[in-house]
Amino acid sequence: MKSRSTLATWLGSLDDSRLARVLVTRKDAMSPPEPRSVGELADRLQRPGSVALALPQLALPHLQAAEALAALGAPASHAALAQLLGATHDEGTRALDAVLRELADHALVWPDGDGKLRMTAPLRQAWDTPLGLDVALEELLAGTASDELRGMLVTLGLKPPGTKQQRLAALVEHHRDPEQIASAVAKAPAAARKLLDRRAEGLPRQPQFIAFGTPDPSSEPGERWALDRGLLVQDRRRYGPARMPAEVALALRGPGWHAPFQPTAPSPKLAPVTPPEVDREASAAATAFAASAASVLSVCSVAAPTRLKSGGIGARELVRICKAAHADDAVVRIVLETSYAAGLLGRDGDHVVPTEAYDAWAEREPSEQFAVLLQAWKNLTLTPAQARDEDNKALPAVAGAPPCGGCVQARLGLLAAAAQLPAGQGARAASELGPLIAWHRPLADSSPQNGTPFAAVIHEAELLGVLARGALSTLGVHLRTGDAEGLSTECRRLLPSATAVARIGADLTAVVTGTPSTRLAALLDSVADRETSGTASAWRFSSSSIRRALDAGLTPEDITADLATVAAGSLPQPLAYLIADTARSHGRVRIAPAACVLHSDEPALLAELAAHRGLAKLGLRQLAPTVLISRSPLATTLAALRAEGYAPVAETGDGTVRIDKVRPRRATTLVPSPRGAGRRDSRRSNPALTERTPATVDPNTLATRLLAAPPTLPDPAPLEGGVPFGTDTEEIVAGWAKRLPYSDVRQLAHAIDTSEAITVEYVATSGSRTVRTLSRLTLDPPYLEGWCHLREAERVFTLSRIHSVMPD
Repeated sequence: MKSRSTLATWLGSLDDSRLARVLVTRKDAMSPPEPRSVGELADRLQRPGSVALALPQLALPHLQAAEALAALGAPASHAALAQLLGATHDEGTRALDAVLRELADHALVWPDGDGKLRMTAPLRQAWDTPLGLDVALEELLAGTASDELRGMLVTLGLKPPGTKQQRLAALVEHHRDPEQIASAVAKAPAAARKLLDRRAEGLPRQPQFIAFGTPDPSSEPGERWALDRGLLVQDRRRYGPARMPAEVALALRGPGWHAPFQPTAPSPKLAPVTPPEVDREASAAATAFAASAASVLSVCSVAAPTRLKSGGIGARELVRICKAAHADDAVVRIVLETSYAAGLLGRDGDHVVPTEAYDAWAEREPSEQFAVLLQAWKNLTLTPAQARDEDNKALPAVAGAPPCGGCVQARLGLLAAAAQLPAGQGARAASELGPLIAWHRPLADSSPQNGTPFAAVIHEAELLGVLARGALSTLGVHLRTGDAEGLSTECRRLLPSATAVARIGADLTAVVTGTPSTRLAALLDSVADRETSGTASAWRFSSSSIRRALDAGLTPEDITADLATVAAGSLPQPLAYLIADTARSHGRVRIAPAACVLHSDEPALLAELAAHRGLAKLGLRQLAPTVLISRSPLATTLAALRAEGYAPVAETGDGTVRIDKVRPRRATTLVPSPRGAGRRDSRRSNPALTERTPATVDPNTLATRLLAAPPTLPDPAPLEGGVPFGTDTEEIVAGWAKRLPYSDVRQLAHAIDTSEAITVEYVATSGSRTVRTLSRLTLDPPYLEGWCHLREAERVFTLSRIHSVMPD
């Protein structure tokens, strides 16, 4: 509680602009309901989950400084930290000050009133052994008996004080002096010196499990000498090896040893590049990706990919989509994952199917389509281009893998790294951005390919036009800043409008430059076969493609008229002949259902069918010159005749031509309907389909309000005359969730009242601790019902077993 009050005191001492900067860097701390005091804000900022969200945003020098401060055992002085990091010269001091300001802006490290640096407890716990050091001597000797402390002091040649606390303080003071440690070790036997030097380097040693009170048969030579002087400390239960206090290790490493500190980012090899060059390459990449995305989703609309039993779209289906859409595997994976994240694709049974949102998306301009996918890519919790796992096995797409925070940070690190390149300069090779990304986001997932870190995310950025000629494009600039309006403007500037006309040649091809409009692509797909996609797409007409259009109910006149409206000039004569010839043979044979009957006005044709060896399996029998019967069903007979090159048509029972038109399959429900849905309002529908509008809180306004409020507000206690609860839900939750502080109670109650998602730490009856994201919450004391995103099902939770709350 002391550290919390210290943080609250420091936050209360800031001015409006500085506190607003803290709120901007730690946005989760001002999520609704907004904190009402700096004390509540300090509680939120020191949640382990909140600190875990802040850590991946830090660059390498910030983590190095924080680790060094953790090793010193905060609170520690600025001078001690600078000495440990080797930042005592002017340039190093300025760099360290800048790093500490950034850590303070994240409310992770702050100066207290005594001139010391403090850090939040969850940050200290991020390292088990910071800098390879154990905890301080005072903590290791906390349970040591007074007589043992006296013996250590006597062995060191010091006069022991009277009380245990005084003896402990004297020993700690002695060990904090590197010169006295060096002097004591200089008198040690060779075996003890060798042991201490090795332990000081932080080399691991296998734990030992020794019965209480039993001498350690495997103790190392010289260990007893070090234990008698407190240079090593044995656990009271003799569990594990003897531990070296942090002060001793630092003293033995010597004054010339410094913790790693790299305040300057690495510089890749650069090459000059002009903005027009970057624009041209970004435009070409974005245009090609937008065209491929439209093609991939069109393929999924025509034939929905089948999911594996284990989940996701497997390698066989991915190959099929790649061939049909004429796109690379990486592009197909990115399109599928971004489309799924944007709600354009959804799971429907054992298939991945376009949703109704896809139909609206398909009608938009390529620039608008691309902007939707690009924004989804920025927040993807995986790296789609990482197509293989550690065992080199192909990974399925849209598999619903656990979220990867490191993947998101890798993408953000790429944007941050590329933004730091000098103006008019780009990386000579995009792969050289890897070390720079690692400096900006050391906790990101590097996903190395062929030994190159961040190769997958760099490749994705190039495919999307975010990175061009080794520099950040204007698309990347707006994507990094989160400027949606600016991003849409740049997409319209760099991507051409959809092309509504095609050049139809005498070689029976149709070529479309740029991205074809939805109407043009649908028309050409219906009457021709697509051969290529990208910045230019090509289709080829054939008798089979024209027959496919006739089978769908189009007449030769319809096909000719539709193509004439989209052709850049008049239709070539070979195409007109092809349409006419195919139409003449189409329907010469008519098949009626019976099981089934074939009839035609041409007796010679039916006689030919009856004698055809390839059709013998159908069991055809001629009843009359113009009538055949088949022992095979209508669909089988129809397929067999078409396979042999004939062009039959099917009839309905009343003798009219049956039109083979398949309605595209659409996913309307991504998850099962919740239990008791009738008693929830309409906003608590499918969480995957519901658009959540994030609350817009002005950090400056909130900072002013927090500083004007009392530093802390008492927890509500209406029966005792305290501050009343804000809502009835808060009062009910507080009555049952006894482990939750009031700030957590407020956020959980707010999520229940507003139908927003919330993340909780839950301890089951078995004792297992899990983190769950819940939505569509219903309060039924002492239980809480909700949709669990981890299990993808309705679950019931006991309020008293919820130990902490975080906004989603």
